[in-house]
Amino acid sequence: MLEELRIRDLGVITDAALPLGPGLSVVTGETGAGKTMVVTAVGLLLGARSDAGAVRSGAKSASAEAVLKLDPRHSAVERAKEAGGDAEEFDGVAELLLARTVGADGRSRAYVGGRAAPVGVLAELGESLVVVHGQSDQIRLKSSTAQRHALDRFAGASFAKALGQYQSLFSHWKAIQSELETLRSEARERLREAESLDAALEEIDEVDPQPGEDDTLKAEAVKLANVEELRLAAAAAHQSLIAEEFGDAGDATTMVDAAKRTLEHVADHDEELRSAATRLAEVGFLLNDIAAELASYQAALDTEGPERLSEIEDRRAALAKLIRKYAPSIDEVLEWAAAARVRLDELQDDSSRIESLDAEVAATEVALRKQAVAISKARLKAAKTLSTRVSAELKALAMADATLVIEVDDSGVLGPWGTDEIAFLLQPHSGAPARPLGKGASGGELSRVMLAIEVVLAAVDPVPTFVFDEVDAGVGGRAAVEIGRRLAMLARHVQVLVVTHLPQVAAFADHHIRVTKTSVRGADGKTTTGFTSSDVQLLGDEDRVKELARMLAGQEDSESAQAHAQELLDDAKLLPAALD
Repeated sequence: MLEELRIRDLGVITDAALPLGPGLSVVTGETGAGKTMVVTAVGLLLGARSDAGAVRSGAKSASAEAVLKLDPRHSAVERAKEAGGDAEEFDGVAELLLARTVGADGRSRAYVGGRAAPVGVLAELGESLVVVHGQSDQIRLKSSTAQRHALDRFAGASFAKALGQYQSLFSHWKAIQSELETLRSEARERLREAESLDAALEEIDEVDPQPGEDDTLKAEAVKLANVEELRLAAAAAHQSLIAEEFGDAGDATTMVDAAKRTLEHVADHDEELRSAATRLAEVGFLLNDIAAELASYQAALDTEGPERLSEIEDRRAALAKLIRKYAPSIDEVLEWAAAARVRLDELQDDSSRIESLDAEVAATEVALRKQAVAISKARLKAAKTLSTRVSAELKALAMADATLVIEVDDSGVLGPWGTDEIAFLLQPHSGAPARPLGKGASGGELSRVMLAIEVVLAAVDPVPTFVFDEVDAGVGGRAAVEIGRRLAMLARHVQVLVVTHLPQVAAFADHHIRVTKTSVRGADGKTTTGFTSSDVQLLGDEDRVKELARMLAGQEDSESAQAHAQELLDDAKLLPAALD
């Protein structure tokens, strides 16, 4: 809700604050007093193009500020925070400050939540906060998208559920279509990938590498390359342990055995020598074991000749080729091969997957079209009801022959909202062609059309605040009363601000604001080099009667005019009971 609007140096308004509240607020005043500056100020706060000509003569700049009270969870509060601003929260209500300045040089600045922001942010916030209806303003329901959204909201909860189910299926349909298109468009590339993987795996399988085999063969190759040196070292070591060929008693095993026997002769006389003899016996056993191992090692070396070394080098060359092509080591080659087999299985399954997706896409499209037909029928039914209700409102708003025509045309193309194209058209009278909203109607007529639509949609598609300018242009009498009545009906759901010159409309206001013009005059009583300014005042009950009397007869002190004004006010108070 728009709680307060403050205007400074805009048009003829020097400095004014408009205290607003829930329900219907009207702005009245003499012609030229600056009533339309209220609408201009709201437009600036909604991101409208600035005009240096609107700055009051002699002022450096003009400004408009607004304080809005919103639910802390409202999207506008979140957007303001994203823009760097802040909204203060009191008792579960967020207060958001919007401001706009326009310099005499044409430069404009915007502020959101106390922080400077691009003017475009104000426009984004305005879409969900305030709707202005006037001759030069954009229509909320001008676009086909907005019209479809309004019609769908009017269609009710059961329609929303059906549309949600359709949209879920539509998303799935688009996803499988995308997967199918990807498979088909990349089929040639995927085939080349499969052939490459298959050849690589065939090469690896032919070599059949084993885990760690490259390291094992490397060690064996080093050994065989030095076989003669290894044989001599083993023989010398064996000779040192057991010199059987030469009968040398100076070998290690003989000397250890001799030392053991010497100690055993005296072992009974000393425990330490007995222990030493025992350990020498163990050393003797160990030396014999080593000697046996060296003998076996020599025998094995004799069997591993150059042929084995050649086999190993050939094998290592085959493994090295795999390492160069696929991974830094044989173990990593085996890991790559395992992953490649999984990928190859996926690629080889393309044909069956494409066939399966083809069938699923076709079946899903059949189901979607069936749901789209049901959605279209529901839209047509809702469109008929909405058209009838709005047309009835138009008759009460001095447009007796006008009809709102809502076209629901099947485009045949499945989209996220079905196959329908929605268009709101106005037929001014029977036999005349129906034309899009905003074309072929005057500003006042268009405002009344939008008022009729907003009254019907208010309960299901509300925007927090509506501003109407020229809604009563060209009407009077009973039609003016009906306009006021419907503005009050709309104000039961949302906040409504109306600039009006009709007392029949002003009588329905919950808050009446008067704009008065003051001219600065010279000493001779005539207007000289002074300037004209306007003041804004929230009227009490007594002042409302006088203002309505002025609007009725041009004489606010006329008793008969005041009596008529009081009658208008009394009749307007009967509205709640009539509606209930």
